[in-house]
Amino acid sequence: MKNIFSIVFLSVGMTAFSQQVESIETILNDKISIRALELYDNKVWYSGSDSKFGFVDINDTKNQKQIKLSDEKLEFRTLAQDKTSFYAINIVSPARFFKIDKKDLKSQIVFTDSAKTAFYDALHFVNDKLAYTFSDADSDNVLKLAVYKDGKWGMFKNDLKLNEGEAAFAASNTNISSTKKHVWIATGGKASRILRLNLKNEKLEVFKTPFIQGESSQGMYSIDFNDDQFGIAAGGDYTKQSASINNIATTHDGGETWQIQASGQNAGYTTCVKIKPGSKGKEIIAVGDQHISYSSDFGNTWKKISDEKGLYVGQWIDGNRVVFAGKDRIVMMKLK
Repeated sequence: MKNIFSIVFLSVGMTAFSQQVESIETILNDKISIRALELYDNKVWYSGSDSKFGFVDINDTKNQKQIKLSDEKLEFRTLAQDKTSFYAINIVSPARFFKIDKKDLKSQIVFTDSAKTAFYDALHFVNDKLAYTFSDADSDNVLKLAVYKDGKWGMFKNDLKLNEGEAAFAASNTNISSTKKHVWIATGGKASRILRLNLKNEKLEVFKTPFIQGESSQGMYSIDFNDDQFGIAAGGDYTKQSASINNIATTHDGGETWQIQASGQNAGYTTCVKIKPGSKGKEIIAVGDQHISYSSDFGNTWKKISDEKGLYVGQWIDGNRVVFAGKDRIVMMKLK
């Protein structure tokens, strides 16, 4: 790992909105692909390619540590946490569920899915005792969820069938979102729909969306919900990254209906969307391979605030700082 740090100031000549951005600082350089982030103990934690897992201290970026979860070159695109541990699942089969102790960073495999089709796209904790992770389906196309409950991992039994070619994207670990009442899962590909799980009775509902879909590269890549009613979805087509038709949508009824926003008037393909904490959904940041964008009106309109390339996932640190990660780096953006 190379301890190289640099500050990249955004170029003048973007939109007037760019005046809201003060700086972007690179806080990690390494040969790695990162698509999952967590914040804990004033540190940015990440999992990535080549079995790498580690942290960078937000307040002292020279304080960082990296370990390998396996001697194999596994690729991790998921990361989540409870009070005592982090959890990460490698993509492809066999999918191994790693539990990493927060105190000593020692890891153990606590569950394995050996199905040939195992490919876990996102991992999400609802609370310290309940988590869900979404995999590509087996040959029967039945929705495949693993659930963490009562301290154990197991498969969530259901009979909901996905459409042929309907799956999800392991782009940023953010195609699952939740409140105390519901868990939402966004699918993509030949069909891009919202699956909603009622946490009280474990009933599953499926809602169609007007999102771009029909090809294996199209659909929702990321969702975030502010409360039981308002949520946002973003994505597009990774083979046509500048295309911006029907790739952002919002819901005001808990995911039952979706309204396309800024079609043809946004920066294109987006892998991660995050609502600013405390903004009640009004302020949202989004990132894709070719841009970082911002909305200050509940996702109705968007402004590109950076041309940074190769970033896939983002997370709010506080009201004016956001951390992003992707190809070979982690960066921290400071907003005025």
